[in-house]
Formats: sequence, structure tokens, C-alpha cells
Amino acid sequence: MLVGLHSAATGLMAQQERLDAIANDIANVSTPGYKRLRVGFRDLVYQQAGMGAGPGVVTGSGAAAQVIGRSFQAGAQLETGRPLDVAIEGDGFIRVRRADGTIALTRDGSLQVTPDGRLRTSTGELLDPPVRLPAGASEADISIGADGTVRVGNQVAGRITLVRVTAPERLAAAGDNLFLPTAASGQPVAAGDARLRQGFLEQSNVDLSEAMVGMIEAQRGFQLASRAITVQDEAWGIANGIRR
Repeated sequence: MLVGLHSAATGLMAQQERLDAIANDIANVSTPGYKRLRVGFRDLVYQQAGMGAGPGVVTGSGAAAQVIGRSFQAGAQLETGRPLDVAIEGDGFIRVRRADGTIALTRDGSLQVTPDGRLRTSTGELLDPPVRLPAGASEADISIGADGTVRVGNQVAGRITLVRVTAPERLAAAGDNLFLPTAASGQPVAAGDARLRQGFLEQSNVDLSEAMVGMIEAQRGFQLASRAITVQDEAWGIANGIRR
């Protein structure tokens, strides 16, 4: 019966992890460029059943949940009309540099201007290579081409670099809607087919109705696992009573 308790307990933990992932997705349903988490389940260790069991009968230790990556399906594009909002069309990322000097990638195109005129993301990371606007530039005078070229009037201020990786689902999440390249994802290279759309923002790819259904399923699974623990506890109580 200890095996049953352990299996039910791992079921509780697995459903809790799934609930946590879904809750994180729902919390970011309005975050531009957010990519929903993908959660999978795996069997824990199986072993040969004890005495009396037939050949080939094995018992398991339950299941575990784990985040297996993110869905990089493009979200819907929302027109904002703001000159510094850009949506990426195609498989690409905006390349930025974090405060510690490392390179990161993002799909969040809500850009801001620092006091010294450089473009940065909404969370403070500077574009890489940097794009600096001339002093006194007005947002109304800024145009961003499909290839990322930034102009203020007739003057070219720089270019927003778009990159891609071979396996985006293998990128490592770094918080603040940023992703770090890994050996499994491949290193960033120029995204020749990706384009920018000025005045638009890519929305989160979280389907709220789908997330709510997944949350209900996880809650039901949690309840069933909890009930299994209760049944196992009652069985132990009966067994202990017989022994007395």
C-alpha cells in the first residue's frame, strides 16, 4: 500500500505543476509576445511486481509533470498605432543585450526610448546592435521599415536586428519575456524571411478558453489523486485494526 500512497502523491505533485504552468499562462494572457508553456507527463520508475504476480507484471511509482518547452506559434497582431510598437511577422526574434552583457531574444516589440536616445525593450534591455535616435526626435517622426531600418524623418538612425534559431522550442526562458540561446536551440543567425510591422504588437498566444479547460482538468486530476490518498489511508487504518 505504500506504493499506492507514493503513486497518488506523485499524481498530486504532477497536477500541481500543471496548474502552476497554466496559471502562469493565464497571468500573461495580455503580455505582448508571450509564448505559452507546454507541459508533459512521464512515467516514474517501474519494477517487477512482488510475489504472486504473473510474469511480466510490473508496478510503477506514478507520474511526474515537466515543462517541455514553449509553443512558439505566432499570436494575433493588435494595431496600436504607436510608432515604436513593432510586430514580428515570421519566425524571428528581436536581439537585445541584457545588463550583464549576455545576448537574449524576445518577441515583445513594445519599444521605448532611453534618456540618451537609445531604443530598448519595455523591460529595459537595449537593442543589439544599438539604435540611437537623434536628440529631440519625436515619436511622430519615427518610421520603422519591414527590414528593421529605423528612420527619423529622412535620417537613418539604425536598424533593428531580427534573428532566428534552428529549434526555438529549445530556447531557455530567462524571465521578462526573454529567451537565451542554448546548444540545443542553435545560435542566432539572421532571419532573412522575418519582417517588422510598425504600429502593431504581437499578442500572447495563450488561448484563454483552452487554458481554463486545462485548469479544470488538472483540478479534477488533483481531486482524484487526493481521493486515492484518502482511500489508501483508510485501508491502512483497517489493516492496523485487524492486527490489533
